[in-house]
Amino acid sequence: MTAIEEWVEVYQDLHRNPELSFQETRTAGIVAERLTAMGYDVTAGVGGTGVVGLLRNGDGPVVLLRADMDGLPVEEKTGLAYASAQRGVDDDGHDVAVMHACGHDMHVTCLLAACDLLATDRATWSGTLMAVFQPAEEQGAGAKAMLADGLYERFGTPTIVLGQHVAPLPAGVIGLRAGAAFATSDGVRIVLHGRGAHGSRPEASVDPVVMAAATVMRLQTIVSREVGGSEVAVVTVGKLAAGTVINVIPDSAELLLNIRTFDAGVQERVLAAITRIAHGEAVAAGAPREPEVDHLSSFPAVVNDAAAVERTRPALAGVGVTIVDPGLVTGSEDVGSLATAAGVPCVFWLLGGADPAQFAGLDGMDAIAEKARTIPSNHSPLYAPVPEPTLSIGAAVLVAAAREWLGTPGATG
Repeated sequence: MTAIEEWVEVYQDLHRNPELSFQETRTAGIVAERLTAMGYDVTAGVGGTGVVGLLRNGDGPVVLLRADMDGLPVEEKTGLAYASAQRGVDDDGHDVAVMHACGHDMHVTCLLAACDLLATDRATWSGTLMAVFQPAEEQGAGAKAMLADGLYERFGTPTIVLGQHVAPLPAGVIGLRAGAAFATSDGVRIVLHGRGAHGSRPEASVDPVVMAAATVMRLQTIVSREVGGSEVAVVTVGKLAAGTVINVIPDSAELLLNIRTFDAGVQERVLAAITRIAHGEAVAAGAPREPEVDHLSSFPAVVNDAAAVERTRPALAGVGVTIVDPGLVTGSEDVGSLATAAGVPCVFWLLGGADPAQFAGLDGMDAIAEKARTIPSNHSPLYAPVPEPTLSIGAAVLVAAAREWLGTPGATG
């Protein structure tokens, strides 16, 4: 078996066995075992289920390579031979299907393969490689948890934070952008309070279902009427829950919202509008009490350091990939917290993971982007990166980027 065939097997095993946020014990065990065998100094249980592997190779910079490990509560529908049939218990105690619908299994495998390549060729670089396998990216909490657990106090402060996220671009294409790259993400819960009654007597109720429906529709006006044409914001209602049976009007309804922005002013304006709309619809409906509007979570935008991007770009190009500007990515990532906490640059890119054959004959980024919109993407139950050449390229670009920032043996200041 070749090395890449072995990594494909690792990837397929991880894909078959996803774990929810802060529950990545099996994944962390595989990571720790593999890193230890490569000669890394390994510490597990950082920030809950995170793993840190250090490979010290003389004097020089400390380069942090990061991968996230958690899956999502999504039922896989890819039909792959290695599809997940796993189930888990979410934070609310619900039994849910679990899938690597965002590609974190690819991130883990690529970083493991890169760690192996760098460990077997220590004569060509100097410094310290810090491999960070992070839990709970999907909750925006994993990076914070590792930092709170003394990531840098215990293992040293890096010179640079590097990483990648697989995307439905063709394998062989890298999306790299200087400046704001990935959006800020905010989570909001709204609980609307009505007055329950029999389904046959709506006049005796204050119906929270109708109130919730009106709120959902009014929320759609935030982006269309309160965000400028040159600004970017996304407001998504990901959950609307109310009632238990067909003939009972319930007392309350719950909405869960996800908000993406790039500018702090736009973020503040959107969050204020959400609160205003929830209260306004409650007043309009004659609700017996004010709604609850809770800000559940927030993690900052990923901002790629412009100088660091320009330094890293030639190293990535040297692998033979095509580098494109993907534009502003409204998806979010908490990797930026690792760089901000250390006060160092971040360079984070998109790794094409789609079968290149699907893009055959297309010319130019516009055509590629249009095609990418038609195939399953991250968080879809049908999302499945092609293992090869995605793994080979993903490992190679991580190695190339790390080498650019690591030292050269025998070099003097």
